[in-house]
Amino acid sequence: MSLLIVVPNRDMTKLQALLSDALPEITIEVWPNIQDPLKVEFVLAWNPPKNLWCNLPNIKAVSSFGAGVDGLIKHEPLPNVPVARIVDPKLANDMALYVLGQVLNFKLRLNEFQVKQQQKLWQPRRAHQTSKVGILGLGQLGQQTAELLNINGFEVSGWSRSEKNIKNINCYHGDDGLTEMAKSSDYLICLLPLTAQTKGILNYDLFQHLPNHACIINVARGEHLIEKDLLKALDNNEILGAILDVFQTEPLPQDHKFWLHPRIICTPHTSALTSINTIVEQISTNYGLMAKGESLINLIDAQLGY
Repeated sequence: MSLLIVVPNRDMTKLQALLSDALPEITIEVWPNIQDPLKVEFVLAWNPPKNLWCNLPNIKAVSSFGAGVDGLIKHEPLPNVPVARIVDPKLANDMALYVLGQVLNFKLRLNEFQVKQQQKLWQPRRAHQTSKVGILGLGQLGQQTAELLNINGFEVSGWSRSEKNIKNINCYHGDDGLTEMAKSSDYLICLLPLTAQTKGILNYDLFQHLPNHACIINVARGEHLIEKDLLKALDNNEILGAILDVFQTEPLPQDHKFWLHPRIICTPHTSALTSINTIVEQISTNYGLMAKGESLINLIDAQLGY
C-alpha cells in the first residue's frame, strides 16, 4: 500500500523523506510518479490536477496540505472518504503577528519611508491616526489576531455569517452587519475560510462602504478578492491601500498589475507557514488511524469547507 503526495509545483523531496522515515513500512510517492494507482490508500494534496480521484479507486482517506479544504476541490468533488486538514498550533500566533506587523507598517508609513529612502527624499510625515480594525472571520485565527490587536491598542470589530458574542470584539453578522462594520473600519482584514458564500466578498460594493483612508489586508485566500475591483477602488482613491499575501494565481504572474502598484504591498503567501514536522506528525498519525479503521484527527466537512 502507498501514501501519495500531490502538491504540484513544489519540491516535496524533504517531505517524502521525512514521511518515509516516519512510516518505513509504507511506500511514499510523489505525483505524478505513481507505481501502481490501485495501491494508493491515502492522499496528501493541495491543488490536485483534474481527474486525479477517478484514477485512484482505492483511496480510504485524504488530507489537505493546508489548514483548509478549498485547495482540494477547485476542479472536482472529493471522493466520499474522510477528509482531514493540518492543524499547526503555532499557525494562529504567526498569523496574528503578521497582521499586527502589517497594520503597524501601514499606520507608521514604514513602506512609504522605504520608498523615499531609495529616492533620497527626506520628508517626515506623522503616522496615520487610525485605530479601528474590522476582521472578517471569527474562528481561531480571527480571534487570536483580534486579541493581539487589542493588546496593542486597536479597537477591534469582527464579522461572521452567524451571530457571535466574543469578549473585547464588537461582533457583527449577516449582510447588514458586514456593511455596518465596513463603514467604521480603518483596516479590513480577511481571515475567512473560502466557501461559495465568501468567494469574492472583497469587492467594489464593499469597498465603497469603507472610509477612503482604509487599508485592505487579505491573508485568507486569493479568491476572496475580486482583483479588478481592488484596482478600481485604489485608482479612484476610494481606499488608500492594500496588503496582500494570497492571490488567485500563485506564484503571482510576472505581468500582474499588483507587482508595481504604488499602493499595494505583496508578500508571497508567507503570513503563516505550517511546520514540516507538524505535517509529518499528523499525516503519520492519520495514516495509522486509517489503517486501523479508526476516526482521523482534524477531520473537516468538505461541503462546508472547514
